[in-house]
Amino acid sequence: MKTIERAGPLRSARKHRGHMTIEQKTDAEILEIANPIMDNLMEASTRIDFAGHTRDFTERLKAIVTKEYLEKVCRKYQEEKGFFSQREFVALFRRPGAVAVVWKQGFTKKEGEFVAEILIVEQGSRFLVDHVMVW
Repeated sequence: MKTIERAGPLRSARKHRGHMTIEQKTDAEILEIANPIMDNLMEASTRIDFAGHTRDFTERLKAIVTKEYLEKVCRKYQEEKGFFSQREFVALFRRPGAVAVVWKQGFTKKEGEFVAEILIVEQGSRFLVDHVMVW
């Protein structure tokens, strides 16, 4: 029985062009990209700063998250849970052209463990957020 290596040809072709795609990077390299993006998202949502919060969004996500929606979501979580506190890396998932990162997230007013997740896609030379949620 022949084994099919699904990612092999794709990975090889991309490496030959001299560019390592996001899913080919090490966990540490991906976290060097993801952590500052997530830090900015959390800091901007704490300030309810729409421009800052959406600066790394894909066009698809920008079309979904309006200023009014962001304000409503931020006010609700801040009232119920407080502000973001400690965040601990849990897992990383790869697929062609994208990575999903999951953290254990804490809040200042609400006890318990929450999930923070982000999907980062590579568009041209930029790494952009195509999905993000804390639940």
